[in-house]
Amino acid sequence: MALHITGDTAADALLTDNPLALLIGMLLDQQVPMETAFAGPLKIEQRTGATDAATIAGMAPDVFLEAFRQSPSVHRFPGSMAARVQTLCQEIVDRWGGDASALWTEGDPSGPEVLDRLQALPGFGEQKARIFLALLGKQYGFTGAGWREAAGDYGDEGSFRSVADIVSPESLTKVREHKKAMKAAAKETR
Repeated sequence: MALHITGDTAADALLTDNPLALLIGMLLDQQVPMETAFAGPLKIEQRTGATDAATIAGMAPDVFLEAFRQSPSVHRFPGSMAARVQTLCQEIVDRWGGDASALWTEGDPSGPEVLDRLQALPGFGEQKARIFLALLGKQYGFTGAGWREAAGDYGDEGSFRSVADIVSPESLTKVREHKKAMKAAAKETR
């Protein structure tokens, strides 16, 4: 299994090999292009040397914020997103022993259980949790019972709705087209 989300080999390798990096990328995926969000964990690693929840959670907030602000910034809202990443990492330490993959591996959970675990994380609402569950099921090897149903439309096979469906430059284009069509439809109903 190898993820191909960012178009950057090193960033995609980190997402593939480090469950926390993947979780942080999903957290950052708002109000920035998907590739920018999911490349964020590599920038964090390069600037802080940290790739584990305990180290990131334990960093001085001002030092971590400075890593976010360096150009190019990790996110267009460095202050709030740096704090969210540290809060997420502290939750992973406190609740999951520092192991992000425990969210979907501990106790052999079903899809609905993983969805509940994801929604309990700071910064993960229902939609973000469903998208991440679909990403786990479609590309990360998660096979918990009922994951497709729990992921909702994002779990549909052959769809191009979200980051869960990006496996190539062509699929990225299809996901972008879908998002653009959804925004246009939402605008029309206003």
